[in-house]
Amino acid sequence: MGYQRERFNGSIDVLHERAVRTPLPDKEAEREFHQNMMRVADGLDRKAEMLADPDVSLLTAYERELEAIAESYRSRLQRVVGDEYESVALSYARGERDDPFAAIAAYYLEGLWRMQQRITVSEMLFFPIILRYPDCFTVNIRFAAGHTTSESIRYESPEHLVEELNDTHDELYTSECLYSQKEAAEELEAFAEIIREEFPDPDEVPFEERKTGGIVSAGGRKGSEFSSMLKRVEPDVDRFEDIMTEATLVQEGAEAKRTEEELLPEGTFVL
Repeated sequence: MGYQRERFNGSIDVLHERAVRTPLPDKEAEREFHQNMMRVADGLDRKAEMLADPDVSLLTAYERELEAIAESYRSRLQRVVGDEYESVALSYARGERDDPFAAIAAYYLEGLWRMQQRITVSEMLFFPIILRYPDCFTVNIRFAAGHTTSESIRYESPEHLVEELNDTHDELYTSECLYSQKEAAEELEAFAEIIREEFPDPDEVPFEERKTGGIVSAGGRKGSEFSSMLKRVEPDVDRFEDIMTEATLVQEGAEAKRTEEELLPEGTFVL
């Protein structure tokens, strides 16, 4: 991941109002999609466990979560683009390639590169939407100005406080931060369960019960305050009806605009 952060620096334009649509032609493809989403859910559980532990820093908890999401992205990239996805994305960024697979590689790496900045960059909201349709799924990576939504939970990190406090106030503030993190941990566990319910195991759940699903999540930071949100999104099943044979970039659907209007403050700038 450090290699991507140092070497890959594309353009936010590759993400703007676009999503990656990936086919699910058979059980094997469904299993891989399910396994990737379970990595994300498991990452949330680990993050929740760390937030509830007063001896673990919030930064460490976020790093462990990011590792799970990054592994999910890498798995998709390897399946769609191949093992050389990083060099392919760099070729796209340099203008040496403009084919769909290079664009998809750049899309995912751009999203991952910017997501890695959530801890260091204040007032940037990571706002992805993942939708499951009967024969495909879409990943719409979005970023917005600000650090929270109308439904986000908020919690504090004492290690990110800039102001200096005297010993008495510092102890009280740290105690309040740890309490807010412990409360947030319970919510994160609930978020993980939503992911498991929306994207169930294809070997255990009938097709009619798993053929659609969706989530939108959001995470950001402002100073020492962090926020997280995850909720269900109902996909528009009439949007995609044709059978696909390979992944492609598509325009984001109405679901993205709808969730944006529901969750983000009016006038928020969406990247």
